[in-house]
Amino acid sequence: MTTLAKGDAAARERASAALIPGLRVTLGQLRQALQAEPVTIDKLPADLTRDWVAPDGRVRIEVYPKAGADDNAALQRFVTAVRQVAPDATGTTVGIQESSRTIVRAFLEAGLWALLSITLLLVLTLRRVGDVLLTLAPLTLAGMVTLGTCVAIGLPLNFENIIALPLLFGIGVAFSIYFVMAWRAGAQNLLQSSLTRAVLFSALTTGTAFGSLWYSHHPGTASMGQLLALSLAFTLVASLIFLPALLLSVRRRR
Repeated sequence: MTTLAKGDAAARERASAALIPGLRVTLGQLRQALQAEPVTIDKLPADLTRDWVAPDGRVRIEVYPKAGADDNAALQRFVTAVRQVAPDATGTTVGIQESSRTIVRAFLEAGLWALLSITLLLVLTLRRVGDVLLTLAPLTLAGMVTLGTCVAIGLPLNFENIIALPLLFGIGVAFSIYFVMAWRAGAQNLLQSSLTRAVLFSALTTGTAFGSLWYSHHPGTASMGQLLALSLAFTLVASLIFLPALLLSVRRRR
């Protein structure tokens, strides 16, 4: 300011042109803000009121859950409570819950069709009902243990990790059918064979890919990786330990 005061008039005019217009706008906005008055619906813009008030007078009400978006159980209780008052309620939370139900139902259907397709292919390949059941036995055991472990550690099935269900069927049969085919060919000491090492290395390769998802910062992706890793581990144990013992028992009875 001292420099401008000691300078020529042209410099002061340039400074005034650069500073004063913006200052006048700011002062005008402040003056208008200080003249506040009661606000009614009639004074609001028409496009704003149209989003909240219907032509017949019905008013839109928007409510939010206290819990965060990562608490799925709380969101489910919130949607249930809201729909008891307003059955036609909609919104982001309702959309997420309905989408999750649709996705879970779709993957359950996909898992059922995958199991039926795998069973049909096994029947066409093995042509023995007993051998088909032997191939599916480790898969059934691994599935039961996986679901039980999810309950024990508090890992719920959601619309992100449910993708592991159809994959579990394919991987489980891929491991078991090698042992069943070798057993049918008369192979002995399956655990000491190169087949076991091949299955083990294959499982480790697949497990590395699945396990890396476990460390994702995205909760859904991490949940999917966790369930895939658990299911793969139990499938491998069932194929390497339970299935050879089962095949040996069946051979002795025959």
